[in-house]
Amino acid sequence: MDNNVETQTLEHRRRSLEDPEGVERLFLELASESRLGILRELLKRDLRTQEIARRLDLTATEAVRQLRRLSEASLVQRKPDGSYTVTEYGRLELHLISSSEFAFRHREYFLNHDVSRLPHQFVNRIGELSQTELRTDTIENFNKVGRMFSEAEEYVWAIGEQALASAGQTVNEKVRKGVKFRFLTSERLIPTSVNPPALTQNVEVRSLSDIPTIMAITDKEAVVCFRLIGGGVDYVGFYGMDPTFLSWAKDVFFYYWEEGKLV
Repeated sequence: MDNNVETQTLEHRRRSLEDPEGVERLFLELASESRLGILRELLKRDLRTQEIARRLDLTATEAVRQLRRLSEASLVQRKPDGSYTVTEYGRLELHLISSSEFAFRHREYFLNHDVSRLPHQFVNRIGELSQTELRTDTIENFNKVGRMFSEAEEYVWAIGEQALASAGQTVNEKVRKGVKFRFLTSERLIPTSVNPPALTQNVEVRSLSDIPTIMAITDKEAVVCFRLIGGGVDYVGFYGMDPTFLSWAKDVFFYYWEEGKLV
């Protein structure tokens, strides 16, 4: 590379890093509770300045100032009728920040649990768990999964080291009512599974050499428990009925279902 061209390229990179309009400016704009509040309100519907001020309990002057900053950052734009709307770029940034917000809200949990066992495409979508509830009572979580099995009307899919052993009579009863089951369990437990449900056309079982996470999914709800750092399981995890979360959970299940070995 010509020395002059190389020097110009390095200088351009240096200026980009120091540019106040760079990504650090974006982080600054999104770090404001007021500006995030405005963006979220505008996601629901386009609003005028006075409506934004009223909804967020801001003065008119403050609302104008915050809207100006969001406009300069290309996150919102003013429409001909005087109302404001979120730009497509702004919608994208809000979608991306949901994962960081979710992780921050549950940072104590993620200090001890290993999400990196999942493929990156699912970790990148972790914000899709935003509408879930963190359930910390292990006994209650076991009971909840039992109720999920009992209340399922169409299907139950589960990933777990004890998916077969803990299924028992409930599965056989639901199978007679037409509920379809899919179990992913550890291949080392297959020979020693205690009283597994009868394998019929409504019960499919596959095995994995490694169980990356514990999950139960029905046509109504889902729960996911990430493994502890080091590989253990404490059965503390996230429960929800939100369609976005259910879609995430199904995608994770099918990813591993395709990898599973037929039993």
